[in-house]
Amino acid sequence: MKRLIIGMTGATGAIYGKRILEVLREAGGFETHLVVSAAGALNIHHELGLKKAEFSKLADKVHRIDDIAATIASGGFRTEGMIIVPCSMKTLAAIAHGFGDNLISRAADVVLKERRRLVIVPREAPLHLVHIRNMGIVTEMGGIIYPPLPAFYGGPKSLEAIIDETVGRVLSVAGIEVSGLYTPWNGISDT
Repeated sequence: MKRLIIGMTGATGAIYGKRILEVLREAGGFETHLVVSAAGALNIHHELGLKKAEFSKLADKVHRIDDIAATIASGGFRTEGMIIVPCSMKTLAAIAHGFGDNLISRAADVVLKERRRLVIVPREAPLHLVHIRNMGIVTEMGGIIYPPLPAFYGGPKSLEAIIDETVGRVLSVAGIEVSGLYTPWNGISDT
């Protein structure tokens, strides 16, 4: 069973985290470790109408944001990596500057130091220079910044299709291939 950490913070886009957890459960073979910040829980309730306890049932293991002694806070606990979806600019800044003040930023720090995949799905617009610099710092450390920007060339027919396309691509850059979420680009024929 492969282990994957999912962090959810106080930025809009809780639906992406929810859908990633659903897809991984449907695919099988993954043990998901969920950490939700207090602001993340507020967004889950506001955007999805779910209380944290109800939402937590989507994950295999749930860790408290303040549990710095959790398994995922140690490099000795093998995981495939971590996806932070959505990721607030506060959490991005903590990761960029090695400020492991909670379990999300500590687990991300561990993933980076162990050279595992860290995918950050930031939700903020417009961006100012510090946001951009923090994204650059995390990228230089080996993290992957994946803003949830929809691709319209595939002709999505619903909001769910747009969400699945982003989720499929985020999982792909995390090294997890799940078929059926989106159609890869095959170019345009001249005919």
